[in-house]
Amino acid sequence: MDTISKITLEDFKNISTKQELIEVAKKKSKVFNVALEELTYEEDLKKLQMELVKLQQWVQKNNKRIAIVFEGRDAAGKGGSIRRFTEHLNPRSMRLVALTKPTEVEQGQWYFRRYIKQLPNPGEIVFFDRSWYNRAVVEPVMGFCSDEQYKQYMVQVPEFEHMLYESGVEIIKFWFSISKDEQQARFDARLKNPLKRWKFSPVDQKGQEMWNEYTFYKEQMFSKTHTSYCPWIVVKTNNKLEARLESMRYVLSKFDYDDKEKAETSLLPDPNIVMRYYRSVKEF
Repeated sequence: MDTISKITLEDFKNISTKQELIEVAKKKSKVFNVALEELTYEEDLKKLQMELVKLQQWVQKNNKRIAIVFEGRDAAGKGGSIRRFTEHLNPRSMRLVALTKPTEVEQGQWYFRRYIKQLPNPGEIVFFDRSWYNRAVVEPVMGFCSDEQYKQYMVQVPEFEHMLYESGVEIIKFWFSISKDEQQARFDARLKNPLKRWKFSPVDQKGQEMWNEYTFYKEQMFSKTHTSYCPWIVVKTNNKLEARLESMRYVLSKFDYDDKEKAETSLLPDPNIVMRYYRSVKEF
């Protein structure tokens, strides 16, 4: 093996910080690519989370109302991204919303009613792990709603979001996009891990079997609900680490919060990973 592919004992003697380790690894062989990616990710994650804390303080001070919607196919990385977003935020002015299936009473109500109750109050950020967009893709694919309910919903969504926009609610809608092979690989990993096996359900496996149906309804959703006041932001990557960092960068890039110029890492998302719907011609 070429000597430049090794981190030697002498190298370690001269390393005192994680950043110095990253710089040494950069000079070495591709053998260190995976470790280097992880080290770089942890450094960037910490710096972006510091910016999210500053953003939250600005939201509180200015009574802003922000709703961040995380959508995507099963195993697309929504939950993992939300955990990194919220890890160091003040829980008093932040909420995670992950609703279960509607009750019998809720099924008889206007579809959006149960989501209205979860919208952010002044000075609050709310993260939606799936949202009112369940009816746009999952429900019609799985037969959980009628054709009439679906059609009525699709007409009402833009109007619903326009009312929220006019009332001062800032909505960011993420769609996490992964390939079919990557989804299957993540399903397999879940089944092998006792700590993650609970995440897998028969509905998840249907996602593979009915991939094309999901794609059809996803495209219908984009075409009818991507608006100037509430656009869809596609996070297109099979790399979970990239998806987390770039979605954070996008959120931070949207607001002029205090001391933003002092950020220690880039707050500009990679346009090859984070893009508006109409720039994402094909999912994968």
